[in-house]
Amino acid sequence: MKTIVRNLLLTLLVLIPAAQATGPSPSAQALAFTCAGCHGTDGSSVGPSSPSIAGMDPDVFVDAMLDYKNDRRSSTIMKRIALGYTDEQIREMGFFFYRQQLRNRPQVTDPELVALGRKLHDAHCEKCHEGGGRPGDAGTLAGQWMPYLEHAMSDYLNDERPWPRKMERKVKDAIKAEGERAIPALIHYYGSQQ
Repeated sequence: MKTIVRNLLLTLLVLIPAAQATGPSPSAQALAFTCAGCHGTDGSSVGPSSPSIAGMDPDVFVDAMLDYKNDRRSSTIMKRIALGYTDEQIREMGFFFYRQQLRNRPQVTDPELVALGRKLHDAHCEKCHEGGGRPGDAGTLAGQWMPYLEHAMSDYLNDERPWPRKMERKVKDAIKAEGERAIPALIHYYGSQQ
């Protein structure tokens, strides 16, 4: 009898830590707290070099995180961060940020560039970035920090970031139409959106 009890106790000692390790995972909100330093506690960035991710389509979020994780998108620290999460945790975080209300911050913009940017957006970008670039399945442009948009566009134009869908052709059409003012105009337009 002693041997049976001893073996049972030993088995329990082995199984308890294993059961605890497979217990419930942190909530999506708890997982998202690690993003707060750069993207804001609710996904609305307060720093000009980090994009707002509140209201972002969950598929766009997941695609971006998996691209960072799998070296398909250049980054400074996002690859390291993405590697810390399972694909399921990334999906949970995507839905968490999707449910958050985007809060844009006012930015100083040039009214002339804003007007030109609106014209270029309507002609070249509205089909994918509906509502002036509001959150949707092509990402959020409206209200994004202008320095972030400048860096992101530089990455695209320098082939450091893969172009999504038809974006390369559309951006190059806008540049062909307005020359070197096209990108700053689009950035001022999106930065002006509240």
